[in-house]
Amino acid sequence: MPFETPLALAALLSVIPLILLYLLRPKPLQVQVPSLMFFMNVQEEKKRFFTSITKLIKDPLFLIQLLVLILLALAAAAPFLETEEALSGEHTVIIIDASASMQTNNRFSAALSKADDYVSKKNSVILAENIPVTIIESAGASATQDALDTLKPKATVADISSAVSAGMRLLSQEGGRLVVISDFTNWDGGDPVNAKNLAESYGIAVEYLIVGKSTGNLGIIQGDVESVDGKYQYSGVVKNYKGSRESVKLKVTNIDSGKSTTQDLKSIAAGATQQFILQNIGTGITEVEITDSDELMLDNIAYISIPKSATKQVLFVSDQDKLPSETALSLMPDIKTKILEGIPEDVSKYNMLIIATKDRTLASNEIEIMRSFINDGGKVVFIASEALSSEKAKIELLELMPVITDAVANSDDGVTLEVLQETRLSEDIKFNEIAVYKYLNATPRRDTTTLVSLEDGTPMLSYSTLGEGTVVYLGINDVLGEDAWNNFHNLPEYPVFWFKLAGWLGGTGSVNDYNLKTGAISALAKEQEIQTPSGIQTLNRVLYDEAGVYEVAGRSIAVNLYNDRESDTSLDGKDLIERSKADDEPGIVRASSYVAKKYLDIYMIIIVLGLVILELMIIRKRGEL
Repeated sequence: MPFETPLALAALLSVIPLILLYLLRPKPLQVQVPSLMFFMNVQEEKKRFFTSITKLIKDPLFLIQLLVLILLALAAAAPFLETEEALSGEHTVIIIDASASMQTNNRFSAALSKADDYVSKKNSVILAENIPVTIIESAGASATQDALDTLKPKATVADISSAVSAGMRLLSQEGGRLVVISDFTNWDGGDPVNAKNLAESYGIAVEYLIVGKSTGNLGIIQGDVESVDGKYQYSGVVKNYKGSRESVKLKVTNIDSGKSTTQDLKSIAAGATQQFILQNIGTGITEVEITDSDELMLDNIAYISIPKSATKQVLFVSDQDKLPSETALSLMPDIKTKILEGIPEDVSKYNMLIIATKDRTLASNEIEIMRSFINDGGKVVFIASEALSSEKAKIELLELMPVITDAVANSDDGVTLEVLQETRLSEDIKFNEIAVYKYLNATPRRDTTTLVSLEDGTPMLSYSTLGEGTVVYLGINDVLGEDAWNNFHNLPEYPVFWFKLAGWLGGTGSVNDYNLKTGAISALAKEQEIQTPSGIQTLNRVLYDEAGVYEVAGRSIAVNLYNDRESDTSLDGKDLIERSKADDEPGIVRASSYVAKKYLDIYMIIIVLGLVILELMIIRKRGEL
């Protein structure tokens, strides 16, 4: 008999103490009768051993307790029997294409209407986006219909093959049927026909249902933002999917200023494209809209986000002469650096604080000022030094840091760094060429993200959120001379790193970080409220599956479809349906059963309960209860 957790059989060793307990327990006092003494002494040696064993075996309580221990140990090991079970058709997995093209001509509404007809006793619903999104699992008919009523199409390209694979996993044990509803005009990933054949080979009934019909469309299928001579320029492409030549007028509106202009494009031939350029794009969100309506409005508007690049005020707190980090910051055109030995009472005008003291520990009032600054949304960078070690720093200061520091450690040969997560902070920075000779022993806190560490896992670049602000720990000290902790400040990438760090904390950076395509995914430092085009959501991982503007951690991010085939509403998915039927060969042997595990632990527990009741009855009958 196989066991799910065979290590639990070690509990059988518990019978040994039970046996010893019964063998060593005090025996009843025997009064010796002189006339019988001779006969008892003669038999005593022969029966001494056998009497104990015999009494042990004949004692019903011992046998009951022995069986209880054995059965409990076996139940913990989860014994099971494998049986062949017939596949069931009760579970229905409904997969609905939620791609951008499903917004054409009410295709998504038609898909929901068809889905209603396939709701059964037990249902799961999966939205086929660029990744499968399970909406409801193993639910009843009423709950499934309620879930269907809440669904809306997205703005990604559907990966139908991955959605079918997700459905197969839900049906892998008991079987069932898959219903896929789509326009089948475009997809990511594998061929949906191959996915259908694979599912059917496992005994899963698969049905592909097509919705929608061919129609015309005008759409913005491409857009790029770049900086030219200190100003931002947008290059877009409009494509005509209609059967005739079309004239196109664009309306360009800056949402922040409210200013609007129009631009007429040359008439575009059927199936042709035309490029347009918008120069000197203002900061904030700009909308570019094709003024004429058509069957797919999703791609008629392109969103552009240009971050505001006002001068950042940085307070550099240090008790040392000019450091390389201070020099690097002072060379940045959009950053104004103030150097002080302590933290003043009013820090409201600063965007970022950098703590780089070598020997001086911050006073309690300075720490409280910094705490309020962080809670109100401020950014603080702690550069490792003796002053931040657990031996010198105040507890209230250590509580603000994203890591828990200990004493200073030394390495004569130098320790190398490892990049744990690739981000734009580590891009183009050769951390593997940095030799660290001195560092603070530290461990990251629970909600801390570590980007760079030593080989032994000691964090060297970590960050976390605190209140509304962000705190960063930089374990790479930049003291010069004989006391230098590392050689980072000698590398040409050093000022580049500080430029990236200041841009990241200051909310600026590459304009490409503010303009994304649908289907992009980003992880956040903690769960927080995100403003999406359809409403507010609380997330720690953002899937940009809608076209429009997202407000994420204080940034306005423009998200657009920009996909030629997804905007092509003239495509027809009937050829895929025909291929799926042609490939459905009757000669393929379908599975009709699956191997199920019948666990026996529940039966053993029932027997144990019965034995316990029997033991209580025996004790009661003996008058011991």
